[in-house]
Amino acid sequence: MTVAGCGDAFGAGGRFNTCFLVHAGGRTLALDFGASSLIALKKLGLASTDVDAVVVSHLHGDHYGGLPFLLLDSQYEARRRRPLKLLGPPGMGARLPVLMEAMFTGTWRTAWRFPMSVDDLPLRTPTEIAGFTVESFEVIHPSGAPATALRVRHGERLLAFSGDTAWTDALVDVADGADLLILECMGRGKGRYGVVPSHLDMETIEAKRSSLRARRIMLTHMGPGMLTEEAAAHARARGYMLARDGLVVEV
Repeated sequence: MTVAGCGDAFGAGGRFNTCFLVHAGGRTLALDFGASSLIALKKLGLASTDVDAVVVSHLHGDHYGGLPFLLLDSQYEARRRRPLKLLGPPGMGARLPVLMEAMFTGTWRTAWRFPMSVDDLPLRTPTEIAGFTVESFEVIHPSGAPATALRVRHGERLLAFSGDTAWTDALVDVADGADLLILECMGRGKGRYGVVPSHLDMETIEAKRSSLRARRIMLTHMGPGMLTEEAAAHARARGYMLARDGLVVEV
């Protein structure tokens, strides 16, 4: 897995918006594709045409706002020919055309040079996507449509991703048996930048950690309070991995 971007909506620490590239069996699945994700891929020297599918956790700009850029780059710059599948929570099929038209009027009617599909991913229904099995779970994060966490399986390996969410017991199911759980941690839990509504924080994660039965936990989507040297040292001492743009991890 390549961390193309692990930042929050406001670019804390100069990090790119959320985008995790999962590679297996010669295929690549992107988990989220935020507004800056195409830039992130190009900075890392990664070809967007290698992405077979994008699964979006929820419909906020820092998680799916880069899809119009991806589509237009695929059409005009990368001159993509391979099929591209775009999936997200219920509402994705209706919201993406609106986003595309708001950003680049008239482009949704483009005669795409590559096979392209946009679909809603049904909740708690394992779905085969580009050689991976993906299952989504509704979590708590207002976005005008269900926000979801994701489980991605390939062979014996299981990757889990919380998306953005306040604490919910659904995360127990999401984390269960995962080789790696990517868990958002916006704040520290107290003080300035400590608690952010509809997001997780370090204090909450620590209180619930025993219920998260994943082999490893990587913290992501960290705000300014979590990006201090003190906060990072505390998290590492507690056994957490910390995401950073460009990091490559074997799941």
